[in-house]
Amino acid sequence: MGAPEGRVTVANSVGGRCTIHVGTCGYSYREWVDCGFYPAGTASGDMLGLYAASFSAVELNYTWYQMPRAEAVSRMVNSAPAHLRFAAKLTRTMTHERGGDLDRQMQLYRKGIEPLAERLIAVLVQLPPDFHRTTENRHYLATLLDGLAPLPVAVEFRHDSWVADSVFAELERRRLTLVTVDEPDLPGLFPTLDVVTNPDLFYVRFHGRNVRGWRSGNMQKKFDHNYIEDELQQWCDTWLRKLTSQAGQGMMFFNNHVAAQAPRNGQALLRILQGTRR
Repeated sequence: MGAPEGRVTVANSVGGRCTIHVGTCGYSYREWVDCGFYPAGTASGDMLGLYAASFSAVELNYTWYQMPRAEAVSRMVNSAPAHLRFAAKLTRTMTHERGGDLDRQMQLYRKGIEPLAERLIAVLVQLPPDFHRTTENRHYLATLLDGLAPLPVAVEFRHDSWVADSVFAELERRRLTLVTVDEPDLPGLFPTLDVVTNPDLFYVRFHGRNVRGWRSGNMQKKFDHNYIEDELQQWCDTWLRKLTSQAGQGMMFFNNHVAAQAPRNGQALLRILQGTRR
């Protein structure tokens, strides 16, 4: 049965229930006004409330670009509808740039997201394509995960060298979530998997399937893909049952933000999950 704010609870194959939250990666895009998802004239400060009328969770994108500040996060949380839950990206200085005082950065990050409190479902550790499974990188990731504990963490790999049972076993041991991705089928990219490493949470990110744009260096081209409902239905038929059967909660986010494709695809996914396809 679907909830009006974008949450669906489904029965799974082992007799339990799994609550699925649907949302997008980021919510404050001016082009979403131009494309009609938000009403004409919508101010940035009003976007989150409008967003929450359709979705039950949001992945905070800006925390990747800059270290979150508790004061700003507190204002956002206080203005957000009570049903809305959050995922927060780890700041790029700890994943992509990997320089400076890591302990200090983790301390600042933890302090910055503190106001999310019980509304935080996951911290997203998104690793770049050049982060291969080397001894050095394995040690770095272990240090990072140690420093984030006991926060709920989801790890997204972008390189296929991390497809290894030992990696999945370590995430399972730590009770951390392996992110399931949908992205172009290109050499070296981490593939779509239905591996669940944390019974508390599965986490899906739909990046789009723009093969030509993915490595263009242009973010607008990279994430420019509009999922048709048949693609989403096929994805659910292929992958979703295994995920929901092994976790009590799931988050499914769309990252194809160009031209408001992400929120519209999110709404289409909700219709599929609710059994109300157009």
